[in-house]
Amino acid sequence: MKLYYSPAACSLAVHIALREAGLPFDLAKVDLGRHRLADGSPLIAVNPKNYVPALETEAGDVLTEVAAILQWVAEQAPDRHLLPPAGTLELQRAREWLNFIATELHKGFSPWLWHKETEPATREQVVQKLHARLVLVEERLTGRDTVLDRFSVVDAYLFTILNWAGILRFDLSAYPAIRAYLGRIAARPAVRAALTAEGSLRAQAA
Repeated sequence: MKLYYSPAACSLAVHIALREAGLPFDLAKVDLGRHRLADGSPLIAVNPKNYVPALETEAGDVLTEVAAILQWVAEQAPDRHLLPPAGTLELQRAREWLNFIATELHKGFSPWLWHKETEPATREQVVQKLHARLVLVEERLTGRDTVLDRFSVVDAYLFTILNWAGILRFDLSAYPAIRAYLGRIAARPAVRAALTAEGSLRAQAA
């Protein structure tokens, strides 16, 4: 398999999941500023959506969208228990969280807070909405090590998006459970390996 990624982008979630799953894969770095691969070829030739992540399977198929790829990765390594068993309410809860992260957190931080041209009024509205959503995350993580009963692809995704707070100077001081969670997940060997491979290993928000 081959993962098309950009350092610290949302593709990090898939990178972490692949390492947690113990699946063999190669990395293909993408310059998101130019939408080009290392050899200069256009990203759009790999992923018509022109963004990361994109995961090329051993059969040559290309999968896109973080939440969808994460579920596929988990299914390739059922012995790693990166998702609850099929047909269970717990699996539906996992999917619920994946969709919440994708729509309420991921698309709040990106594109709005990543782009300097975002108008101040819009930025403030986005920040307020994110804080409202983070209250829910804080409640979930209080007294828990992971979102579900054990580490899952949900954590790979949530960690990746919450980790942007440090990069974007988004204040997490009001969320002690989230800050402790970031530290715990960052300490996992697979997560450290992914961050190191991408050259983006950094201290978590404290």
